[in-house]
Amino acid sequence: MVGGELEVANMTIDRPSVGELNGLVNGIAYHNSRHQQEGGVETVDWDVHGLEITRLRLLSDPGFPFFDVSYCHGILNGRHVDVRLPFSDLPKYKMKAALYKEAKATGKFIKGLFSAISTLN
Repeated sequence: MVGGELEVANMTIDRPSVGELNGLVNGIAYHNSRHQQEGGVETVDWDVHGLEITRLRLLSDPGFPFFDVSYCHGILNGRHVDVRLPFSDLPKYKMKAALYKEAKATGKFIKGLFSAISTLN
């Protein structure tokens, strides 16, 4: 995928009318760009040194108090990776506090994580 196509694949948009924040403009292009890398996409734990989490997709229903983790993606040593998390859901209320608690328990440095979160509620 060439530079312009990759930029479009990584573009996000807020769609408050459907309860989506930081959603992908072109999800198909985004997921295709990840899976077209040579050697495929490896899965790593979220506390691997050098991992940058680039996307954490959370799904829920209106009125339900938790988000389910749909997927988590990152970059490690210049390669796209799937990220294995130590949790499968997060509370909607005080979500950041819950992430900080998990990070502290596992020794994960989460700077920049919050800008990578995408929610559909």
